Amino acid sequence: MAPFTFYDRGMFAERASHCRKKLSPTGGNRMDNKETTYCSVTDIFGENVFNDTVMRERLPKKTYQKLKQTIREGRDLDIETADVVAHEMKEWAIEKGATHYTHWFQPLNGVSAEKHDSFITAPMSNGKVLMSFSGKELIKGEPDASSFPSGGLRATFEARGYTAWDCTSNAFVRQDAAGATLCIPTAFCAYTGEALDQKTPLLRSMEAINEQALRLLRLLGNTSSKKVIPSVGAEQEYFLVDRDNYLKRKDLIYTGRTLFGAMPPKGQEMDDHYFGAIPERIESFMKDVNEELWKLGVPSKTQHNEVAPAQHELAPIYGECNVAVDQNHLVMETLKKVAVRHKLQCLLHEKPFAGVNGSGKHNNWSLVTDDGINLIDPGKRPHENTLFLLSLACILAAVDKHADLLRESAADIGNDHRLGGNEAPPCVISVFLGDQLADVMEQVLDKGEATHSKKGAKLQTGVKSIPDFAKDVTDRNRTSPFAFTGNKFEFRMCGSQDSIGEANVVLNTIVAEQFADVCDELEKAKDRDATIQKIIKDLMTRHQRIVFDGNGYSEEWRKEAARRGLADIRSMVDAIPALASETTVALFERFHVFTREELNSRVEIEYDQYAKEINIEAKTMVDVASKSIVPAVIRYSTRLADSINQVSSACPEADTSVQSTILKNTSKLLAKTQKALRALEKAVADADQQRGSEKRAQYFHKTVMARMDALRQPVDELEMIVDKDLWPMPSYGDLIFEV
Repeated sequence: MAPFTFYDRGMFAERASHCRKKLSPTGGNRMDNKETTYCSVTDIFGENVFNDTVMRERLPKKTYQKLKQTIREGRDLDIETADVVAHEMKEWAIEKGATHYTHWFQPLNGVSAEKHDSFITAPMSNGKVLMSFSGKELIKGEPDASSFPSGGLRATFEARGYTAWDCTSNAFVRQDAAGATLCIPTAFCAYTGEALDQKTPLLRSMEAINEQALRLLRLLGNTSSKKVIPSVGAEQEYFLVDRDNYLKRKDLIYTGRTLFGAMPPKGQEMDDHYFGAIPERIESFMKDVNEELWKLGVPSKTQHNEVAPAQHELAPIYGECNVAVDQNHLVMETLKKVAVRHKLQCLLHEKPFAGVNGSGKHNNWSLVTDDGINLIDPGKRPHENTLFLLSLACILAAVDKHADLLRESAADIGNDHRLGGNEAPPCVISVFLGDQLADVMEQVLDKGEATHSKKGAKLQTGVKSIPDFAKDVTDRNRTSPFAFTGNKFEFRMCGSQDSIGEANVVLNTIVAEQFADVCDELEKAKDRDATIQKIIKDLMTRHQRIVFDGNGYSEEWRKEAARRGLADIRSMVDAIPALASETTVALFERFHVFTREELNSRVEIEYDQYAKEINIEAKTMVDVASKSIVPAVIRYSTRLADSINQVSSACPEADTSVQSTILKNTSKLLAKTQKALRALEKAVADADQQRGSEKRAQYFHKTVMARMDALRQPVDELEMIVDKDLWPMPSYGDLIFEV
């Protein structure tokens, strides 16, 4: 029997007949014993997705075949076929309660976007309306392009932009308090054709890696594979806090992170939260999240407590790259939506709390053919696996040549607080291979080829009742930014609130470039086998500096990385220039992933977003400190001073030295707070004098953030002195332990 999950009746749309009713056994917000419904996972999975099964059942055979050919071969979809697909998609959505449809897309503001239109057409003479949805409406939408970030590609008066259906990612019906909406995954481009989103360059990069990987396979004798698809799985980390406490913290509301906050007596030092028993309230939340995601065809598989208190992780099964990116957006949306139902707040910021681990999003990437060949699977005898060794050598070269670009793809403001902080990968890009592959590589470097591979040993527990079992041939390295993990690479730098689209655009394109260069050389070779061995050795020799299997957190590695000439890019502002270097422009233009103009626009957008977000954080600090913290400290100081005076008046010989010392310290810290507050206000005001997006971003990074740190320090000290009933916001302890 498949596992079951449940939902409160009335919370979701009417269930199918296969569900059965039972009283809720859980705690959390389910303590009222409302009647609930249990549903088989196998029955509900994908029920709200216009997937292949639905298309095969509902579309005429000819239409279905044309659509599948479009998906498989990237051919144009004629309007007649689109009309039939649109009609059946509409009928299917209406059966699920949908009244509206939307083109669901991912503009460059970090979130998904949508505009809803109903299916109704103009009223008929009898006062009724028809429900219709045409192929044209399915294929093309027209949002206002000037209202989204464009980095100068579109002027304010140049409003027209288009959304275009990505038929390789299934449409779905989203059910929520507003009813049901048909969501159509789309790309988003300007009127002049430039990409204004994450998806368009991602699809372009997938075409590039497919073309070059197929070239490589053909040169190695593979004539059966017809397509190579980047496969991606994104592990999503997040925090959950009580919503009532969240609503009392303006910093969390405005910025997603706590700008003030002293550490509680206990943090994560006991390591008791990681993989610990999940509280019932959180289990109830996770069950609802899983059901929502399963209905949308998202293969949510793993869930557990993460390292920091109140931190958790959700991981899916791997999928095709663009689908995985879409589904990760759905995961983030669902986590936030379901949390509110449970009177929780989901925090996706990379560092919502100083002093405990932040949240990342590990991007697991591999290359798989349509007939099941994984180019990054070493097999049992990797030293004999030419395809794997050549692919590995190409990946090492690609990561080394474009390390700055790969670092930039994971750059966002929240990640600046996380990367390099002994909780996440360092800012230096390196590749972890593990014992087996490191040994194979060493053989290639020494002898020109590898002749053997290390084998995994048995793990002996020393307990007779527990059988010995084979362990993997290599350990894992959680300090590595780019780690080989058996049959894939795990890019561990991505931020928890960021789209994984940009990272995968970079990975796909830099590897496509290296494959193309290798193919160019092989196509000219007289002795192809000898040339392959030479290429593997040459690439590994030239790019061995990128391989590091040790402790990436150590200061020794930072020094060694500098000796090797590896860049240590510690902030988003310092990472952005890599996006428009001449090397990057040549790379992306060669494979038609980005034009120079599109890259320049993204540079402008990222500088602008950085400055705006830090500006909001700084203004929030000023607002909270001025209106809440300083008045609270004054009230406390006044109460303490009155108390001292009352004691002294009633009993002149009484010792009030303790109270006086506390009052003196409080007054000093209050003065320090006020001075830092005025300095931050001035820094924010002076930002208007900075001209140019880069200069403005650098100013916020170097000047404004330093003033923010200076303000936080005395405030956090004051929190440890002032009465809790006078402190104007919930503490860290309230936030991360009261869930």
